[in-house]
Amino acid sequence: MKIAIIGGSGFVGTKLIDALSAAPEVSIINIDKQPSQAHPNVTVLGDVTDADSLARSLSGTEVVVLLAAEHRDDVSPSSLYYDVNVEGMQNTLEAMNRHGIKKLIFTSSVAIYGLDKENPDESFPAEPFNHYGKSKWEAELVLQRWAETHPDWSIGIVRPTVIFGEGNRGNVYNLLNQIASGKFMLIGKGNNEKSMSYIGNIVSFLQFLISNVSPGVQVYNYVDKPDFTTKDLVHHTGKILGKRIPTVRIPYWIGMLGGYGFDILAFVTRKKLPISSVRVKKFCAVTQYDSTKAMTSGFQPPYSMQEGLRRTLAAEFGK
Repeated sequence: MKIAIIGGSGFVGTKLIDALSAAPEVSIINIDKQPSQAHPNVTVLGDVTDADSLARSLSGTEVVVLLAAEHRDDVSPSSLYYDVNVEGMQNTLEAMNRHGIKKLIFTSSVAIYGLDKENPDESFPAEPFNHYGKSKWEAELVLQRWAETHPDWSIGIVRPTVIFGEGNRGNVYNLLNQIASGKFMLIGKGNNEKSMSYIGNIVSFLQFLISNVSPGVQVYNYVDKPDFTTKDLVHHTGKILGKRIPTVRIPYWIGMLGGYGFDILAFVTRKKLPISSVRVKKFCAVTQYDSTKAMTSGFQPPYSMQEGLRRTLAAEFGK
């Protein structure tokens, strides 16, 4: 089986290639506009905004895993979200169609639901609050329309929550780093539940879908349970690291005021800063999602949430 991973030079793609490479019956090509430091031997330069370059690279492929996305909170101009996430989907489908490839796994996002929703499952209406979520939802709509006229295609859509793990330098790492260093400030009460996904489990689920996706469109939230509150995360991190974590608490309104201040500073200086009103809002929001469908699909996560957290902290902070 030849599998093409589009956008595989990043964190999830690198880990997925690691896992797939262990199977001798699988050959892999990674198509990305960025070189892959971990897997240069299977990587070719390509861009989802260029359908012709995609088509050239997909020759002989049986399965496509589409990971490529603009996902940061501070992408500018905002039209890039739609160029990459929406037009990139259309280009991928057209490139696949040229070669008769009919199996696609697409990583969307729980961002399509918006913030502070009550444990939405896959049938919950989309109400994205930012350009990332809106563009991911529009990409799903492109895919759904395509499937209506291509019923023999097998399509799996995965909506993962925030992903963490060894080597990731995203929001969860920044939070764990602040907790571990004792420089953590808790904004609000800390009772907001935060759904998360461990990288070892999300990669295993993508592998599961590659082997098990059937004709039609199947949509899955991916969340590892149980959900931790922010206070739970502080507690478990301190317990694993064997240290008491001092926590400074500040009211939500002060945190948002500070976020708006950083927004102004970023606008004036034209610099991307690590703090913003959007990030404060996301940090304090309830981000809890239902993953019953994924967990009753026959898939068994190889790691518990506690084990994923322990492995991450051991790799990053030596505990």
